[in-house]
Amino acid sequence: VTQRNTTAWVLDKVKTDAHDAFFYVESVCNAWFTFEITIRFVVSPRKLDFVRAPINIIDFIATMSFYSDMLLQHLAADLENADILDFFSIIRILRLFKLTRHSRGLKILIHTFKASAKELFLLVFFLVLGIVIFASLVYYAERLQANPRNDFTSIPEGLWWAIVTMTTVGYGDMAPRTYVGMLVGALCALAGVLTIGLPVPVIVSNFTMFYSHTQARAKLPKKRRRVVPIEVPRGPHRRPPDLKNPKDACKAGRQQQVMADLPRR
Repeated sequence: VTQRNTTAWVLDKVKTDAHDAFFYVESVCNAWFTFEITIRFVVSPRKLDFVRAPINIIDFIATMSFYSDMLLQHLAADLENADILDFFSIIRILRLFKLTRHSRGLKILIHTFKASAKELFLLVFFLVLGIVIFASLVYYAERLQANPRNDFTSIPEGLWWAIVTMTTVGYGDMAPRTYVGMLVGALCALAGVLTIGLPVPVIVSNFTMFYSHTQARAKLPKKRRRVVPIEVPRGPHRRPPDLKNPKDACKAGRQQQVMADLPRR
């Protein structure tokens, strides 16, 4: 579209409707998810802990995204510019996090990232530091010589180049043209390889530890719990039990129920 010596690009969108079968399948699945999270909340002994659990928050948001999307679709029919409402449909992607409750491998990966949080923080810190330094260096290096095809017109544009170079992606949309800029680019690539490669052994070691622990627990024989009554004698000179202490609270009665792990016969 050209008006008054101004050219603007207009995105041509073709509206497509999904097949009705997909809607019915999605409705049945979301009805089951709603029933599941409702039952788990009802039978939960600690409602507040259930609500605070991150995985339950993700389940709730992912389940309610279906109903919110239906509501937004009805609202979009009455609005002229409702493109922004399409953004909320991305919330459906959060349903993939429901797999973390059933996938043993994803649980191992999450525990690995938690155990390697310090190393990951150092990795991000040194990456950000190197990106800022090399973006500034390449910006000034490309201005030292005559360069009519200079891609680095500002330091923020150099940040994108430094990110791509230090992560060894290398899109090739921006490249230094001068010899000094090429030297900075080579140093940036080497620094990126060293920065990313140093914490990898620690992360791999943590992953191997959690994976071996999970495999060892899976090979253990299953045990069943039996309730064994035990008589606890009371003497006249014993101190009064402290009910806040779990051991004393357990011994407060004449007869306590002790959970014992006994091998299955």
